[in-house]
Amino acid sequence: MNKVFKDAMSAIHDIQDGSTVMFGGFGLCGIPENSIAALYEKDVRQLTCISNNAGVDDFGLGILLKRKQIKKMMSSYVGENAEFERQLLHGELDVDLIPQGTLATRIQMAGMGIPAFFTPAGYGTEVAEGKEVREFNGKMYLMEMALHANFAIVKAWKGDSLGNLVFRKATRNFSTSMARAGDITIAEVEELVAPGELPADCVHVPGIYVHRIFQGKNYEKRIERKTIQIHNN
Repeated sequence: MNKVFKDAMSAIHDIQDGSTVMFGGFGLCGIPENSIAALYEKDVRQLTCISNNAGVDDFGLGILLKRKQIKKMMSSYVGENAEFERQLLHGELDVDLIPQGTLATRIQMAGMGIPAFFTPAGYGTEVAEGKEVREFNGKMYLMEMALHANFAIVKAWKGDSLGNLVFRKATRNFSTSMARAGDITIAEVEELVAPGELPADCVHVPGIYVHRIFQGKNYEKRIERKTIQIHNN
């Protein structure tokens, strides 16, 4: 099975209107820039997007939001996107705001084949509405379902043609779990190498989980917020 695709557009060719898609990354760290740009160019609509956040107004998932290609966001943090806020307040966007640990675990459980789990996060809040509640050792817990997607799109530092992926530092974030939770996993990498060039002990996601891979280009790697510290000598 040939997993290597020539570019982002060919790799996302069958993502259609109405698809549910996971996007790796944390803030703007480790997001699949090329694939997001290809979805923008293809103008796929009515997407349900599962991501830590919604990017910023002019970058990341923010460009899909601005064109209203996203019908629903399932996220844990959305504080850096003014357009997201506007669409939410005007009823133009369906939002499922999920505690961050719960979001990460729901994705992880999907990859492990575990259908549900119990967590105390959200008990006694709106998050608990309609969910099964159980008591364990005198403490109340909510049952949360594993979170799957039609497609999972991640960005890695290096990958080989078999789909083995290596992430760099904090870019692992949600991506390593998402790569295991999609029906089809698409990986874009900064460097694509031949099988055997990646040390086995350094592989974060085995190729068995990855269906398509391509070498990306022109990564901006923007910083969400720059903090400058001035030292007075």
